[in-house]
Amino acid sequence: MAAVSAPLRALPALLAPQHSRWPALGVLATGMLMTVLDGSIVTVAMPAIQSDLGFTPAGLSWVVNAYLIAFGSLLLLAGRLGDLVGRKRLFLAGTVVFTAASLLAGVSTSPEVLIAARFLQGVGSALASAVSLGILVTLFTEPRERARAIAVFSFTGAAGASIGQVLGGVLTDALSWHWIFFINLPIGLAALALAVPALPRDRGLGLRAGADTAGALLVTGGLMLGIYSVVKVEEYGWTSARTLGTGAVAALLLAGFFVRQARARTPLMPLRILRSRSVAGANLVQMLMVTALFSFQILVALHLQNVLGYGAAETGLAMLPAAAVIGAVSLGVSARLTARFGERNVLLTGIVLLIGVLGLLARVPVHAHYATDILPVMFLAAGFGLALPALTSLGMSGASEADAGLASGLFNTTQQIGMAVGVAVLSTLAASRTRSLTAHGATRAEALTSGYHLAFTVGTGLLVAALSIAYVVLRKPRTTA
Repeated sequence: MAAVSAPLRALPALLAPQHSRWPALGVLATGMLMTVLDGSIVTVAMPAIQSDLGFTPAGLSWVVNAYLIAFGSLLLLAGRLGDLVGRKRLFLAGTVVFTAASLLAGVSTSPEVLIAARFLQGVGSALASAVSLGILVTLFTEPRERARAIAVFSFTGAAGASIGQVLGGVLTDALSWHWIFFINLPIGLAALALAVPALPRDRGLGLRAGADTAGALLVTGGLMLGIYSVVKVEEYGWTSARTLGTGAVAALLLAGFFVRQARARTPLMPLRILRSRSVAGANLVQMLMVTALFSFQILVALHLQNVLGYGAAETGLAMLPAAAVIGAVSLGVSARLTARFGERNVLLTGIVLLIGVLGLLARVPVHAHYATDILPVMFLAAGFGLALPALTSLGMSGASEADAGLASGLFNTTQQIGMAVGVAVLSTLAASRTRSLTAHGATRAEALTSGYHLAFTVGTGLLVAALSIAYVVLRKPRTTA
């Protein structure tokens, strides 16, 4: 009897990890939703924030920049810390910091307090986001289930941007801009309550396995200064002494970081991770894609408002079909297509569709009609639902379990760098074309449309480059008998 009861008593312990995986995915997706939602919801409320708190035009940009600099510069460090001290522990700490900072942002009564709160939000987001993919890939090891899990995770990020635009407009108009931050409180508290039992415990490798303080200072300082120099390009210009000087210092710090990692006894980022063709190639492709697709995520919304006269809530609703098709593809078919045709082929197909998105947007007329000129573009956004999950799978596939947090942090870091470069390059090109045409007598609508067309065209070229790199670099090496 005792011999029978012992296996029965062990059965719940054997089954628990299997059953806890999907609730854990729900926690990770909730964390992703909170982060992405916060990024898009703020942009809609910027005019109300400026009016209420008395921001100058230059100062207002720091509501976005403070978050972006903290988030982008700490992701790599946070990812490695997750491997060392435990990914669950870092996710919980990041969620606590983000939720508390959201409360501080919501009660802000001065520009200084709001900017400080946004910086702290970026710190919390970096801690939680950097390890999310690392947790996911260690939970889901079977290829088909991992593809499904990554599809859900990717959809949450893609849909969160569209939801944020609608929600930001509704909350700002119906209540006040303060509520775009207060909305994070119930989401953050729910994520914490669910994360404690759902996420697996992991002890981490210990700080002795990679406590490279000098490397941490070099990479964090280099990324922070580099992102700062990029986001300020629109204000100072590409060839200004300020931009070139800060960019050069950032490059030196990052070069010093790589030299340090090659020589350090316990490196913060073991360079072996970059020897994986899938990891290196996927991160490069992602940087190009995110840089290009900034023009869809932001400039389409600006075109709808500034040229076609849409309001904030109308703009969000106009872009909802994109979220719907992304969800239908990523949740419905991407995992099955990946299992049948492989990540690389699904990624290539998705990029081709996205090239169609920006290519069509580059031809949208000044007096565009939503049904005939904009809506077809929203349907082609299904390419997001194919490309993002496949790219995420490739970016994490070459990392060992010990380096999963690092790979996750690296993947998120290249995403943020691509976003910062997209903001700087494409918005600067669009603004320059608009100013030039306005000076030559073009109407405001004509000048804005032409500026957006230029950004969409450059974005199309970047996607073509991403397609070429994905085709060549992500090809599986030939095996010899």
